[in-house]
Amino acid sequence: MKKIVLILAAAFAAACTHTPDWQLTWEENFDGPQVDTAVWSRIPRGTPAWQDTQSPDDRCYGLHDGKLILRGIVNDNRETDSAAYLTGGLWTKGKHAFHRGRIEVRAKLQSARGAWPAIWLMPYETDKYEWPDGGEIDIMERLNYDTIAYQTVHSHYTYTLGSEEPPHGSTSPIDSDGFNIYGVDMWPDSVVFRINGKRTFAYPRIETGLKGQFPFDIPQYLLIDMQLGGPWVGPVDSADLPVEMEVDWVRYYQWK
Repeated sequence: MKKIVLILAAAFAAACTHTPDWQLTWEENFDGPQVDTAVWSRIPRGTPAWQDTQSPDDRCYGLHDGKLILRGIVNDNRETDSAAYLTGGLWTKGKHAFHRGRIEVRAKLQSARGAWPAIWLMPYETDKYEWPDGGEIDIMERLNYDTIAYQTVHSHYTYTLGSEEPPHGSTSPIDSDGFNIYGVDMWPDSVVFRINGKRTFAYPRIETGLKGQFPFDIPQYLLIDMQLGGPWVGPVDSADLPVEMEVDWVRYYQWK
């Protein structure tokens, strides 16, 4: 009987640790003469802190050696645009959605006081959700000269209700001077974060009577943006500018 129990336990453990086969189904390598506008749009100016320096100014964007460059610069003409700083960002809003798979982005982040680069996901069906009801998945945020990246989820449950059970974010070390691969796996019952292929943090679906604990199993659009300043990151030092976010590629995998 003991032998049978051990065999069953081993079989159960194997089943629980099985890694599904991942199939690359979409990628963006930024190796064309211009950004693919069928997939990407420049993020417009908005009122939230993450969006209040976003600009269509061509100086905030570039393509070089198969890499996307997003810049933060000092605004040298505040008569036409009152913002002190201008930043570049792209999103797939209204054009390309991701659902139940793995997203990885290889990026290099320059340091500057007030720099706040981010890679993140929001609900694709924007008319159905008012933030934070549809959730937000922050694959990477980095502040100033930090040697860590923040990886977080937000929702009605975590933000409006303020629940910290289970924990909804973590930080992990990065190569602050080089490229890192920032990733997230989107499962029906969990969101699993990775940096350079290593699992760093997971947020699970749990049984709870409270509203909006796990809204993340829906199609998402991707945002990649440089931002300058804001209550979280703090003030900007113009002497540190321009600052760049360099994106090598974006890859999306689905499991068989």
